[in-house]
Amino acid sequence: MNGVIVIDKPQGFTSFDVIAVVRKATQQRKTGHTGTLDPNATGVLPVLLGTATKAQDLIVNHDKEYIADFRLGMTTDTLDIWGQVKSEQESRVTREQIEAALPRFRGAIQQIPPMFSAVQKNGQRLYDLARKGIEVEREPRSVTVYSLELTAFDEAAQCGTLTLRCSKGTYVRTLIDDLGALLGAGAVMTALRRTFACGYTLADCVTLEELKALCESGEITEKLRPTESLFTGYEALTVSDAQAKRFKNGGALDMSRTALRGRELPGKTVFRVKEKAGAFLGLGITDKESGLLKIYKLFCQ
Repeated sequence: MNGVIVIDKPQGFTSFDVIAVVRKATQQRKTGHTGTLDPNATGVLPVLLGTATKAQDLIVNHDKEYIADFRLGMTTDTLDIWGQVKSEQESRVTREQIEAALPRFRGAIQQIPPMFSAVQKNGQRLYDLARKGIEVEREPRSVTVYSLELTAFDEAAQCGTLTLRCSKGTYVRTLIDDLGALLGAGAVMTALRRTFACGYTLADCVTLEELKALCESGEITEKLRPTESLFTGYEALTVSDAQAKRFKNGGALDMSRTALRGRELPGKTVFRVKEKAGAFLGLGITDKESGLLKIYKLFCQ
């Protein structure tokens, strides 16, 4: 079984827990995922099966979308409601104050990764150090928040909801913690749901219970997304039967004998290579100097 199953990850499961359930249900040993979700987060988790696991480090669309709930007036060591409380105070922040603060967190911003994260420092995971009570200096990282909106706020409860679209590596917990600090009240994340990842939405998802039922009924292939769906950000290139055979055998193609003839392309441009019948063969990458479309990654084997 080769392709992608998009799981609506339940709360309390690690991404590896999900992989274990998928592996057992599908009887597919080769499995992987496209990016972890914290155990207490829910939502879109694409799981790779079979030859699709070769895409793990190549996926184009790393942008994510989230719905995040937060509470003002509190801070914790994990920056979310499940951590140890560090401070509590009365908060009287208004919706207008939050709206005025949000522009500071849109666009290219710097974030310091939280101690409770999988980031490595000198070969050790930060969360391993944090569990030992050790805090180390972390270098700020550049991330991009493409959109950030306050979609709900209960002024009496000092609780609200943010929706955001952001680049790979963005920590929503950190954004909320930084927002709370800017407002002078402190803040923690109370829920996180990923609604978009790798081009997939919640509408593409199945729950783990649905997955098991589909596997038992033999209908799982109806929910299996093709590996090619991971690479829709690349332009498709259809080649002749002879070229398809050569490409499948690992041979580079003369670009002047393909539909790329005469096109001005920057070096190292990646294409989805397909047979005339429509089958996805893999990814090719242009070599301007040699005039060849070389193998970037094959998915037909």
